[in-house]
Amino acid sequence: MKASAVHSHRRARDFKPIALTVDQITDAALNDLRMVGINVPPHIVHQMVSHLGVDTGDNAVALDSLTINPLAPLTTPSAITPVQFLQAFLPGFVRVISAARKIDEIIGRSTIGSWEDEEIVLGVMEPAGAAEYYTDYGNIPLMSYNVNWERRTVVRFEAGLSVGNLEEARAARARVSAAAEKRTSSSLSLEISRNRVGFFGFNSGNNRTYGFLNDPNLPAYQSLPTGGWATATFQQITGDLRFLAARLQTTTQDTIDPAKGPITLALATTSAQYLSVTTDFGMSVRDWITKTYPNWRIVSAPELNAANGGANVVYLFADEVDDGATDDSRTFIQVVPATFQALGVEKRAKSYLEDYTNATAGTLLKRPYAVVRGTGS
Repeated sequence: MKASAVHSHRRARDFKPIALTVDQITDAALNDLRMVGINVPPHIVHQMVSHLGVDTGDNAVALDSLTINPLAPLTTPSAITPVQFLQAFLPGFVRVISAARKIDEIIGRSTIGSWEDEEIVLGVMEPAGAAEYYTDYGNIPLMSYNVNWERRTVVRFEAGLSVGNLEEARAARARVSAAAEKRTSSSLSLEISRNRVGFFGFNSGNNRTYGFLNDPNLPAYQSLPTGGWATATFQQITGDLRFLAARLQTTTQDTIDPAKGPITLALATTSAQYLSVTTDFGMSVRDWITKTYPNWRIVSAPELNAANGGANVVYLFADEVDDGATDDSRTFIQVVPATFQALGVEKRAKSYLEDYTNATAGTLLKRPYAVVRGTGS
């Protein structure tokens, strides 16, 4: 076997960097470099020098020496400026929102009782007996009364927070107060729970806590004549509203006149904007309500969307009824013994805890006759 040719050899101690100036890079020099394993064709070097704007003829301009270094970099190639030095943070934070909580706006809120109470009780008084034809010697018809007690169970929720020392310090570096944000979340969570109970009640198996949509004393739904407002005309929507108003006046035997007393019209959120449907002359349904029923108050709530088997619902009810009773005369009442209550703070070695609670008995319908419910809006 023929032995491989040895082009050159240098002892380790004799090695030193090779530096050539531009005027030293000749074809002969490049050929000599092949002897030490540096293979750079002359035409490539000519192109490189040309791109550098160097004149290789008689008018050559002296430049700094062009160093040919055969050693690869020892460190990993990277960006000169890390991205964190190129970031500008906008002021503040955008918060993620939740659905609007409308139970207070629809029926109000009454703070009655205490957080530790078990039940809220309403007394219902009904007169009994009937007058009879008078005779001198006949028995006197004696009048009486009947009392019933409507009970609602108080339910309690709690939400708290835990903040560690390291967590709080690191959050502060990002301009965030960990404790304040968690405290806000606790309050919001309790309000969401209370609002949901106000609409749907709460079932733990053996309690009596109901909501605006499922109180056992609510009247049955009435199907609206139009059967959907998405494609309804001005005349059809106003016809549905007249249907509800007429039924409210009829079922109460004129005790409630929808054109006089304070009335609330509660709509599904997806139906509310159809009150802007207009006639050919520019009058909208909302304008018609303002003119025809000036005492109506219009409120929308997302919980009324598809609330009756997938169909939107609408409530029309008198806010108050002057019936000579000794209570507050309201039709609906939301009983909330405690909206927000701090239970305590626990300091630990590396963190601290806070706990908060609320208490609600849900919604109680006190005067079922003063409510009309429609479905299909």
